[in-house]
Amino acid sequence: MTRSTPQWVERTLSDLLAVSAERFGDRPFVITDERTASYAEVDQWATRLADGLAALGVKAGERVGLLMANHLEFVPLKFAIARAGAVAIPFNYLYRRDELAYVLAQSECNLLISMTSFAGLDYLAMLDDIAPGWEQGPTAALPALRQVVLRPDTAAAHPEAALPETEHPETAHLRTAHLRTLTVEDLTRLGDAHPGGADASSVSPDSPGDILYTSGTTGSPKGVVVSHDAVQRTAFASALTRAYEDGRRILFSLPCYHMFGYVEGLLSVMFVGGAIIPRPSFSAADYFAGIERHRANDILAVPTMLVALLEHPDRSTRDLSSLRCILSGAAPAPVWVWERARDELGLTEITTGYGMTECGGAMTLSLPEDPLEIHATTVGRVKMAGVAGIGPEGLLCDYRTADPESQEVLPLGSEGELISRGPTHMVGFWHKPEETALALRDGWLHSGDLGVVDPNGYLRLTGRSKELYKSGGELIMPKEIEELVTGCPGVSQAYAVGIPDDRWGEVGCLCIVPEPGAVIDVDGVLEVCRTNLARFKVPKHVVIRDAAALPTTPTGKVQKFRLVEELAAELNPTPTPS
Repeated sequence: MTRSTPQWVERTLSDLLAVSAERFGDRPFVITDERTASYAEVDQWATRLADGLAALGVKAGERVGLLMANHLEFVPLKFAIARAGAVAIPFNYLYRRDELAYVLAQSECNLLISMTSFAGLDYLAMLDDIAPGWEQGPTAALPALRQVVLRPDTAAAHPEAALPETEHPETAHLRTAHLRTLTVEDLTRLGDAHPGGADASSVSPDSPGDILYTSGTTGSPKGVVVSHDAVQRTAFASALTRAYEDGRRILFSLPCYHMFGYVEGLLSVMFVGGAIIPRPSFSAADYFAGIERHRANDILAVPTMLVALLEHPDRSTRDLSSLRCILSGAAPAPVWVWERARDELGLTEITTGYGMTECGGAMTLSLPEDPLEIHATTVGRVKMAGVAGIGPEGLLCDYRTADPESQEVLPLGSEGELISRGPTHMVGFWHKPEETALALRDGWLHSGDLGVVDPNGYLRLTGRSKELYKSGGELIMPKEIEELVTGCPGVSQAYAVGIPDDRWGEVGCLCIVPEPGAVIDVDGVLEVCRTNLARFKVPKHVVIRDAAALPTTPTGKVQKFRLVEELAAELNPTPTPS
């Protein structure tokens, strides 16, 4: 890759697609069960959609929301927004009404492209509740929102389909009920009627390309503003560090509104003429069927998904011979998971990583040649970025640790808050200057994560500063308890949180997810805690839960603030003896 890219060329996302289409033209780019779209087709499609957006009055710098699962249309629509000079806001399509209302208003979204429904969620009903009269234009609740474009569930899967002589009943209903509302097909036709209307000439590689809302693991989501160039550098570094071969195919269900699917999937394959195989939702059976049907080489997953794959019977009946690579994120997985992945799924290139939306995606990766213990105990080292990186080693960014209280940068190997700087980091939080100032200080991004950078450059996470809790005046680090408990027999996952207590302020509550078929010896777990931890750190309550019952983001991260709320409301927690 470095030979084909002797120096880094800064481009807009629109230009990246154009260059990729020129290089890889007829190669498959987006593969679904219904249709495969080549690089050239996506490029042409994006141009038509961009001209349609321009015809609707979208101007450079305006914000276009994209409430879309991993459907084929997501890709050309995403690049069309860039080609129109606008800023894309890929929203979490699992938001409920209040969450959707917040991000639509906070982002000042000017135009929204949305599914009509998904996974039982009715987006039209939500919009009716949030902003009655939205189909007629701006409302008091959403004064910036001028237009909504819909992808009806039963409409054709892509804008190339010819308009039927008799319009589909659902589309007809939409036109009757929402007179100003167009479909994605209409948007394409509008572009055909106004060719050349899109103008991104004022947009540069350093211009904002996306506003990506954080997953909300610790509170209300914040809109992270990232540039066109930033996400491309992160994606290039992934392809380089993971040594992509020409034409790599990556299957994933992780949503493209999140950096994981967007950067590690969609953007990264473009540097080697590869393809993505996006799936709208996760099931182990669907992953196996997609791998077999489309000959995927690589999958993106989080540990809970990997465990589901290992436990599913289809792994022994499907042809998985094309599969050899996995990138897992969100949380470290224990060694036994990696051993089984290697032995039972034939995964020879195992990688885990760490990053934040504010950094521009995953900043660190473990290497396939690393021992399994490295994958299980660290989150890798800073990605090799070559010409897209910084410093003589061409790394993607610089990581240090700082004292959480004084903010003093600490010596190598010292535990503290992880801070970083580099060319992929965010511009700031959209319309949140105070939060931006807290996160970006003297050129360093303060992550809120606690960790250690070892002499070899590998990062080990030890906790999250926002997850620390105080019981009886003593500060407690959940990560220490969690790492201890996950070593107990039968424990698959463990989460320690502080819940309100009249006497102590907060007391520790331990939530345990058992391994499949295991029965947890609660007394035994507590004895391990008493033996290895100071008395004030021993949890006062223990709750056993299935993994499916944990409150998580769509990318698999446990939302601890919601877990605290749920556990605090439990009627019968298991108290520990005093």
